Amino acid sequence: MAINRTSSHGEWSSRTAFILAATGSAVGLGNIWKFPYITGENGGGAFVLIYILCVIFIGIPIMLAEVYLGKRGRLNPIASIKYISEKENRSRNWQVIGLIGILAGILILSYYAVIAGWTMAYSVRTAFGTLNNIDAVGAATMFENLISDPERLLAWHTIFMIITTVVVARGVKSGLESAVVRLMPALLVLLLALVIFSSIEGKFYDGLRFMLYPDFSQVTWKTVLIAMGQAFFSLSLGMGALMVYGSYLSSDISIPQTCVIIALLDTIVALLAGLAIFPIVLSSGLEMTQGPGLIFQTLTVAFATMPGGQLFGTLFFILLIFAAWTSSISLIEPMIIWLIEKYNITRIRAATIAATFAWLIGIGTILSFNIGAEIKIFNMTIFELLDYLTSNILLPMGGIMITIFVGWLVAKENIDVELEIKSNILRFIWYFSARIIAPIAVIFVMLNALGLNLNIFS
Repeated sequence: MAINRTSSHGEWSSRTAFILAATGSAVGLGNIWKFPYITGENGGGAFVLIYILCVIFIGIPIMLAEVYLGKRGRLNPIASIKYISEKENRSRNWQVIGLIGILAGILILSYYAVIAGWTMAYSVRTAFGTLNNIDAVGAATMFENLISDPERLLAWHTIFMIITTVVVARGVKSGLESAVVRLMPALLVLLLALVIFSSIEGKFYDGLRFMLYPDFSQVTWKTVLIAMGQAFFSLSLGMGALMVYGSYLSSDISIPQTCVIIALLDTIVALLAGLAIFPIVLSSGLEMTQGPGLIFQTLTVAFATMPGGQLFGTLFFILLIFAAWTSSISLIEPMIIWLIEKYNITRIRAATIAATFAWLIGIGTILSFNIGAEIKIFNMTIFELLDYLTSNILLPMGGIMITIFVGWLVAKENIDVELEIKSNILRFIWYFSARIIAPIAVIFVMLNALGLNLNIFS
């Protein structure tokens, strides 16, 4: 029988609502923007296979652990870890896990909202035909003109933050749940429409073959580390979002089954994004190894030269907006709950404070692309520093500490009561993955991201 505690902030009305919310948190620009281009840079099908294995043996075990902490604690991430630590007779210092998650989430949101603003700008431009018949030079110039204009970036950044704030200020059911149950199905419909468009107008078979045919001759240990990192970051692990969403989960819902469904949906979205993008890029004779510019430069050229490109290009950037929106909601929620519980303020006030904090930090990211590009901290722009701190230090550190805390310090019988994994084999696989495989893998990902020389992989 599961531990019966409830959140004072409300609960999801159903398992489906939680799945859509958690999937929305996981599905973001990382799936639709980053996954296709790193797949292109790392050999296609072999990378996809390694990525899926990493999701199974690294992503899902950490996700189960994080949702478990939220469901058992039923409070903000810091207070939940503190509560569980006391119940398990462990040091209260472990609550730093919650602090890392809250801090990482709000810092990521600060620059995530700026990039989301780019997608809003491009959706408007595509809809009004500004990108019609544009060539590679024109696409590069247009992108450069956008990011070099701080006033324009600030306007889009502000609009996106206001939209996010309005949703989260309304609460769990009226705000979060109401948004995700509409946005996620719409996102999937848009993505499927783009895949159909790609199958008609692009070289679909070539794109499918590139994604699914494994060429292990291109695989190195670097490829494996990149797949590990993408699996970890793609599922929104270590940033407190899943912990908070887990705290809204009713006691009768199975954590393992639900987490497997979320990971499956997240992976399907990433694969569909590849199937939507690669055939279009191939049919246009463009390179699939374009890095971050694949979306804002390469694809704009592809859409500009294809029949129906204006319509489907617009739909594509709207898809990116939806993906960014569902993720931003989850990024800000941990700080909102902490403010409410810590200072006993209303949700509207907490949402406003958290959003304002993220918005202000986001100005530093905006300036990093133009008039503040020469401002360097540790030889990095403000944007580069925020990205480095969150992606390479805070998130991996949070993931490592979550697996250690749940895997080694929480009593096994308490975990078994909540997770209710009936199969002895599956229970063994989860414990082994959570205790051994996941933390070691994330440590390697962290060391690699920090630029340390991993001689054993050379």
